[in-house]
Amino acid sequence: MARYITSIEAFEEAKKHIPGGVNSPVRSFKNVGGNPLFIASAKAAKVYDIDGNEYIDFVGSWGPMILGHSHPDVILAIQKAAAKGTSYGAPTLLETEMAMQIKKMVPSIDSVRMVNSGTEATMSALRLARGYTGRELVVKFEGCYHGHNDSFLIKAGSGALTHGTPDSPGVTRGTAESTLTAKYNDLDSVKQLFDRYGEQIAAVIIEPVAGNMGVVVPEKDFLQGIRNLCTKYGSILIFDEVMTGFRVARGGAQERWGVIPDLTTLGKIIGGGLPVGAYGGKQEIMDKLAPKGPVYQAGTLSGNPLAMAAGLTTLKILEQNAGFYDMLETKAARLENGLKKCLADLDFPGVINRVGSMFTLFFTDEKQVRSFDDVMRCDTNQFAHFFKYSLDNGIYLAPSQFEAGFVSGAHTDRDIDKTIDAGYNALERLKK
Repeated sequence: MARYITSIEAFEEAKKHIPGGVNSPVRSFKNVGGNPLFIASAKAAKVYDIDGNEYIDFVGSWGPMILGHSHPDVILAIQKAAAKGTSYGAPTLLETEMAMQIKKMVPSIDSVRMVNSGTEATMSALRLARGYTGRELVVKFEGCYHGHNDSFLIKAGSGALTHGTPDSPGVTRGTAESTLTAKYNDLDSVKQLFDRYGEQIAAVIIEPVAGNMGVVVPEKDFLQGIRNLCTKYGSILIFDEVMTGFRVARGGAQERWGVIPDLTTLGKIIGGGLPVGAYGGKQEIMDKLAPKGPVYQAGTLSGNPLAMAAGLTTLKILEQNAGFYDMLETKAARLENGLKKCLADLDFPGVINRVGSMFTLFFTDEKQVRSFDDVMRCDTNQFAHFFKYSLDNGIYLAPSQFEAGFVSGAHTDRDIDKTIDAGYNALERLKK
């Protein structure tokens, strides 16, 4: 393969061989203009592109890098595991240890099944819920993204929202008809669906903190209200904590809000940067899975030893560092408050939503962003300019208004302050 000097040249070549030149749509920079960066390496809170540029990274591989890039303990664990073999397609002690670690940190999980991605976790949890209840209908929420399985590409967020195709071609009418859509932070919309379809609803799946339409925070009693409805009608409550798991608290959003789901899907952080997913929950539900029960799900690389080694090392560091989440909260609050001051000083309209180390700056005239409708009124053109100006100043944000940013344990106060200064400069340019 030829050696490319610039990201632009690399992207042009990639487009000849890969649809759109990327292997996940939002990476294309299509909605912010320009060309994507081709990353050469990453360390701590920085990424380095093949053009020789350094950036402070708030993408963090879309969430997994809570410790920062190339954490030495995680790299060492991967190297040790790889030296013994990269895949066996057979049980290992690491898988059991990982399951025990997840159960310890997320008490609602009695039993857990490892898979290879967040999408695989959510689609498997959905099948399990249908198999357990004998029902077909599923409730999801506008703007919440649960991977690219057909059932979830109805009013979806993340890349589907970014690219203007929330109802994706290729999803069959039958699949769409079995997916009911409610409004995030609108409990009445959920009640209306249960009033009409309650005995037919197998499950409600939700991002307890929405992250795939940008960060949208659940309002008081919203999650508990959904929990109550699921209990009343015998439906399975699934928390999609692929993004929030071990991110917004050691035990995820369910720990932070004190609402206990029946099933939880996990990913990102539990792989320490390697491909991974998991789903788990109440024993009686999980016992329906093959080989113990009739609901079939399988995967050649499930429980891959490299991913287990990286993820287990990451989770143990998070568990054993008593002050880690307080430290992360302090860093993220410093960034939030600094950007809010920039908006205020420049009298620039915008809203910053943050939960723990997840954040989004929305470009909007609204006073708050609490729903999918609020998100859709944001100015994506302003965001595109802000993204470009930030990138010019060495700050790497997610290339979409509809994504979360992530603060890691590797970000320093100097990184945060430089980001705030860059944000002020970007907003000042927008103001002109």
